[in-house]
Amino acid sequence: MTLTAQPAAPAVTGIELHHYLGTLRHHATSVTVVTAPGPAGFTATTFTSVSLRPQLVSFCIDRDASSLPAVERARHVAVHVLAAEQEQLARTFATRGADRFADTRTWRQGPYGVPLLHGVLATLTCEIVERIPVGDHIVVIGRPVSAEHRPGEPLLYHMGAYTRLAH
Repeated sequence: MTLTAQPAAPAVTGIELHHYLGTLRHHATSVTVVTAPGPAGFTATTFTSVSLRPQLVSFCIDRDASSLPAVERARHVAVHVLAAEQEQLARTFATRGADRFADTRTWRQGPYGVPLLHGVLATLTCEIVERIPVGDHIVVIGRPVSAEHRPGEPLLYHMGAYTRLAH
């Protein structure tokens, strides 16, 4: 019997980064702002429902984000789904070095020391149950402890820009 060596399978390296990002831009998503005691906060387009039983949601935060230390210390955070007219708020919370809480008319102190933003479509205050390091981000899993919502249209992010629903 003769054994022949099989060639090694090529290493899986993924697709080229520019192509990957270009492909992801085709995925439309709601725009959220996550806030934590400090106050601290950041714009996130990675918010999603994870489970109904138990009720769990998630969002991701970059390991280089200025808000990461506050999120790592926090027991509670608030996830705010932004309304279509809140593009400037999204930009403020997405800008590194911006004083995101300078305008005290846009937020109030909520339960657990979490800042709550005014005028948003929905807010979920969540107890953090897990933080999972994955690649260059941390996936944060939260259990909602309170929820508020109002009628309106969401702010969306698509093709690298903020946009609204078309009717």
